[in-house]
Amino acid sequence: MSTLRRRFPARWTDERGDVPGWVLITLMTAGLVMIIWALAGPALSGVFQQAIDRVSGM
Repeated sequence: MSTLRRRFPARWTDERGDVPGWVLITLMTAGLVMIIWALAGPALSGVFQQAIDRVSGM
């Protein structure tokens, strides 16, 4: 273990992580989901309603 600490000292001492990077990734993912949902929502709703109508018609 001491050999690893000598080879990679920054890995073992800095425990803060990359919080701003994860926040940015999370916000960008949420934004993409909202955009895709806004664009595909009406079409998916129509497909779902059509499927329910076909099942109910039997």
